[in-house]
Amino acid sequence: MRTQTATWSRSTLHRVSTSGPPRLRVGVVGAGRVGAVLGAALRRAGHELVGISAVSDLSRLRAEALLPGVPVLPVPDVVEDADLVLLAVPDDALPALVAGLVDTGAIHAGQFVAHPSGRYGTDVLAPALGVGALPLAIHPVMTFTGTSVDLARLEDCPFGVTSPDPVRPVAEALVVEMGGDPVWVPEEARALYHAAVVFGANYLMTVVLESLELLHQAGMEQPERLMAPLLSASLDNALRHGDAALTGPVARGDAQTVSVHLQQIEAVSPAAAAGYRALARLTADRAVAAGLIDVSAAADLLGVLAEDGIGE
Repeated sequence: MRTQTATWSRSTLHRVSTSGPPRLRVGVVGAGRVGAVLGAALRRAGHELVGISAVSDLSRLRAEALLPGVPVLPVPDVVEDADLVLLAVPDDALPALVAGLVDTGAIHAGQFVAHPSGRYGTDVLAPALGVGALPLAIHPVMTFTGTSVDLARLEDCPFGVTSPDPVRPVAEALVVEMGGDPVWVPEEARALYHAAVVFGANYLMTVVLESLELLHQAGMEQPERLMAPLLSASLDNALRHGDAALTGPVARGDAQTVSVHLQQIEAVSPAAAAGYRALARLTADRAVAAGLIDVSAAADLLGVLAEDGIGE
């Protein structure tokens, strides 16, 4: 199989190039927020979209808006006639989808089979490799709305790329053609890479939305306006200066302030209080490691942050 992969890739890599016109027929399985946008980006780069699958009314509308004129087809029809198959489905559905498409013969030798999942590298595509297809993992490190706005966001967007060495140039060329910046992620690091991205991006949104809700509870009519400058400055400082930029009562060792916060948040949202407590513990650990507070101050904070420490 290794010899087959190398031979096939040498004869076909010329069809994807950053210096020449692309020659791939692309089929997109899944018209969700990511699939439809990446399909539109590939079409913008000059690839031919042969079909897209869409189940719900919303996904059909999304496909029509982002890929006008591209036929909405059953999954086997999307896959069988494509040079590049993009499997843009939820993470948990991907293994069974790959296995099913291979078992039915829809995926076959001579195809590139790609997915935009952050969780998986190319191991999940092993059944496709087993029949002579070439696996690519190209994960855009970006949040998607499923609209044309996302196409502009792809410019210089990092993509986590994983693939066998012979087809790494293909994966990276496709990313560049879509406007992105390929970043190599080894197969064995893929799950931790994705966990880190989720931790920073998805949970950042959760924290911000909880903050806005608490401000609503405090009677603030426009919490977004209040928080926007602070959030922007905090993110910029974190990216530029790391742990040295930590601020707030935990980074100062103000245990009693933290205690009052927990009492107030617990009164309106026990779930938010639990989140505050967990994040405060992480912040205390980082503050000690960075030399911002000493071990004694951290111990006081941890006492307050214990489940039964509120109000002591």
